[in-house]
Amino acid sequence: MICSLKALSRTVHEEGPYIGTFYRKIGDEEGACTTILTVWRKSLILSCNGFTVINSEGELVYRVDNYNGPLNEIILMDGLGNSILTLLRRKQKLRLVDNWDIYEGEIGAKSLKKKPICCARKQLNILRPSLNVIAHVHLLGLSDKSSPGFVVEGSYANRSCKVIDQESRRVVAEIRKKEGIKMGVGGGNGDGGAGGGVSFGLEVFILIIHPGFDPAFAMAIVLLLDQMFS
Repeated sequence: MICSLKALSRTVHEEGPYIGTFYRKIGDEEGACTTILTVWRKSLILSCNGFTVINSEGELVYRVDNYNGPLNEIILMDGLGNSILTLLRRKQKLRLVDNWDIYEGEIGAKSLKKKPICCARKQLNILRPSLNVIAHVHLLGLSDKSSPGFVVEGSYANRSCKVIDQESRRVVAEIRKKEGIKMGVGGGNGDGGAGGGVSFGLEVFILIIHPGFDPAFAMAIVLLLDQMFS
């Protein structure tokens, strides 16, 4: 069952801190639903690049407008322009890849005082090229120590990824190519081998959020992957 984002999404303003609440193991709880978002790798503002995210009802739910090439700070906003999460690149000396920290809301000059809620890093598969993991996301609680979080498997370049809970190995979110309906001869829908899906390319894709996982956090992972692999 597909439901609107309003029924599942949490915001900082509505329910308090994100710490420990990215993933609620609700199992077969009645009313659980899957959220499917369409992600457009383009800002609605002409003067900058970014992301535009709409739900199954065509409503604007997330946007990124301050995105222009490789950045050190990315702000994920809701459809009204309220800051939800901030992603900060953390430079790593003598390392081949940088880490990313995720904070609640917009932090600005407060980054040195405010603690991140999680951190992420790209997986280097130089020594293990067959490894399917491409990124790690570690949750940070009230202490500075990280706890098991999520791994991302697949290929962002091909828009084929799964976000997996490290403890339960449950898939909590997926990135897939968006395909339209190819009309068959005579106005049919292409069933029976006459048609098939028409890909929208890499600029438009879908983000599937399974029950219990936070849609805003799932979108933040998309932004991280885009910085790591684009």
